[in-house]
Amino acid sequence: MMDKKLLKEAIIKFVSGVILLGVLLFLPAWDIKWKNGWLLMAILFIPMFIAGIIMLKKAQDLLRSRLKAKETQKEQKDVISFSGMMFLAAFVFAGLNHHFGWTHIPGWLVWAGAIIFLLAYCMFGEVLRENRYLSRTVEVQEDQEVVSTGLYGVVRHPMYTATVFLFLAMPLVLGSWPSFIIMLAYIPIIAKRIRNEEQVLEKELKGYKEYKEKVKYRLIPFIW
Repeated sequence: MMDKKLLKEAIIKFVSGVILLGVLLFLPAWDIKWKNGWLLMAILFIPMFIAGIIMLKKAQDLLRSRLKAKETQKEQKDVISFSGMMFLAAFVFAGLNHHFGWTHIPGWLVWAGAIIFLLAYCMFGEVLRENRYLSRTVEVQEDQEVVSTGLYGVVRHPMYTATVFLFLAMPLVLGSWPSFIIMLAYIPIIAKRIRNEEQVLEKELKGYKEYKEKVKYRLIPFIW
């Protein structure tokens, strides 16, 4: 049965995201016909809309947990704040870069970025399928178990691996080197989040220490 409250919350979040990103991109660009901006909007929000419909029909608990965004730990609140400032700066500078023509990314690299973005989106979707305990906050849920199969047998945080590729592909799609440089800040930000998250999981999730011994790499195999 459809949860009308959840549906309303999902619609509000989705529409708010579309409007906010549109303002952050097209206002600084001062060009409503900016093709790179519309390309990013399309590859970001069309798959998001489809995924939302699927979760509403088949995984409402997962969607509910994904919509929950209030962190309780100070360290994670700082991570969220830094991430927000990074995204704000990256999108605004992408628009300004287009408006003033500061830098140029060749078309083939723009489309390569779009392909990387969509592949990372697919990876993110697979992670959601594999791990029903995923939440946007650092927490251990009731009756939660360690997931160690699929992508979780390769790295301990495949969702964050997907987000690294997603976020670094965005500036390429937007044709902005300044934004790409800004987005590199996501790497130390997510590393900080992962370290804190693993402390919580080791303390509160049974079997996580053994899982760490089995799967050595956090984010990217043979690197970290």
